[in-house]
Formats: sequence, structure tokens, C-alpha cells
Amino acid sequence: MASYDNPDVVERDVKDRGDKEEKKDEEKGGFLDKVKDFIQDIGEKIEETVGFGKPTADVTDIHIPHINLEKADIVVDVLIKNPNPVPIPLIDINYLIESDGRKLISGLIPDAGTIHAHGSETVKIPVCLVYDDIKNTYADIKPGSIIPYRVKVDLIVDVPVFGRLTLPLEKTGEIPIPYKPNVDIDKIHFDKFSFEETVATLHLKLENMNDFDLGLNDLDYEVWLCDVNIGGADLAKSANLEKNGITYIDVPITFRPKDCGSALWDMMRGRGTGYAMKGNIHVDTPFGAMKLPISKEGGTTRLKKNKEDGGDDDDDDEVY
Repeated sequence: MASYDNPDVVERDVKDRGDKEEKKDEEKGGFLDKVKDFIQDIGEKIEETVGFGKPTADVTDIHIPHINLEKADIVVDVLIKNPNPVPIPLIDINYLIESDGRKLISGLIPDAGTIHAHGSETVKIPVCLVYDDIKNTYADIKPGSIIPYRVKVDLIVDVPVFGRLTLPLEKTGEIPIPYKPNVDIDKIHFDKFSFEETVATLHLKLENMNDFDLGLNDLDYEVWLCDVNIGGADLAKSANLEKNGITYIDVPITFRPKDCGSALWDMMRGRGTGYAMKGNIHVDTPFGAMKLPISKEGGTTRLKKNKEDGGDDDDDDEVY
């Protein structure tokens, strides 16, 4: 009787072939697993022997090297430590500065350099905040205010064994939106008068419109009477301009009345005389040194008698 006439024999042959193929697959899978484990063991031993590890990073400082009414230059210092025996490339730096969840500025710095083997390096991230851009985007951010900010930085590095890694960093702080002070000539006192040279003292009224104090260090200014420049000065002057407050300071001025034309004589006859003042104040703030402009146009001065001489008060600036 032929084997194909016996169904038991046929089934046994098929089963034997199936068992052999399954065993062969198991042996093949076991071999691949062994190769994979072998490679992994070699990688771990190389890592242990050579000493590969993940780099670390931290935002160590945020400083403002320059700030004025138009913009603030900000530098973010990031300290990166590389524990590996080979240099690692810093592929990209992504940064974002936001305030109360609203983006102020963001950017990307590609190919940011290399961190030396077994070394550390401080990477500086320069950022420029343009105030007009901020105020045009967010109308509720007012000049003179202080706003909170959050800096977010993603460092992307390429490390042997580990591959490409992203190191996320954050730091918070505050930054001002500075506003120039208001200035008025409250009084002019003549210390010495002659046609060739007159020495006077300007009693200035400075109003600090900011939510932070200004430490005055220096003042430069020029004064005009009826569009005639009567002079100016640049002098060191110390004063604390309290936030949202008014401070009075005295500054000297020397000029020649004969160069003023009719402006000075109109003022001395009791007629209102227009004046203007322009200059800058150099101040210290909690956020760094600033140079802020001061200006007054359309002011009016007139000569007034002292009160004991029967003079009346009015809203014009006084000249004694």
C-alpha cells in the first residue's frame, strides 16, 4: 500500500517538516537575540571603560548690558558641562522669552559651537527686545512699567552612545519698559547779572514716570529762550528720583544777555517768554545704567516779584 493511501503517514511527514522549520526559526531568532545582546554588552562595556555620560546645563545669569527707551539688549549665560572624553557639538539653540504666557521674542541659533572633552563652557545667548514691537503687540503693556518674563532655552547636542539630546532650561525675572522723565524749569534765580556774563541757577522739576527709582549721576542740558540758545552744561549731579515721584534739583547756567535779543528783556518786563530745554540724564536703576532724554518745549517764563514785594502767583514758571 502506498504511503499516500495512509493519512497518518502524510500528517506525520507534514508535522515533522513543520517542527523542523519552527526549530530553525527559533534557532535563527535566538542567534539574532544573542548578536543584539552581544552588541549591547560591548556598548555598555565601552561606555563603562571610556566613560560616556549625558551633559548637563544651567542658566547661570541673565544680564542687561544696554538698555534705553528703544530697546533692551539681554544676554543669557548658559553653563554646559561635558563629562565625555570627546568633544560634543552643540547643534542648535532654541530660545523663547515670554511674559505671562505671551511671546515677546523667539529665535534659533544654529551650529552654536563645540563643548570640549571633559570640559565646561559658558555659552552666551544674545537677545534684543524692541519695545515698540512689544507695545504694538500688547497694548496693555505701558511705558514705565515692570513686566515679568520667563526665558526658555532648548540646547540640542549630539553625544556618542546616547545620540541627539535636548536639554531644556528655564529662568524667570523682571524687565522694565522705561519711560523718559518730565522736566520743567520751576524757577530761574539770577546769581550775577551783567550784559557780558550772567550767572543763574535753574530750579528744575523732574518727574519720574517709572515704577522704579532712578539714581541720578549726571545731567547734560541746553536751554533756549524764544528760540535763542542761551547755553547749557554737563555736570555731575547726584539725586534719587523716586518712582512715580517729583524731585527738585538746582543746576547752574552762564550766558550773555546781549546775545539773547529781546527775549530776556521781554521776560524782565513781565511779559511771558517761551523757553525750551533739552538734554539727557544718566541714571542707575535696578536693571542697569540708563541714559534717558529730557525735554521741555512750549514752556513760559516771566519775571515775578517776591511775595513780600506784593507779587501774585500764577501758573507760569518764575524768574527771580
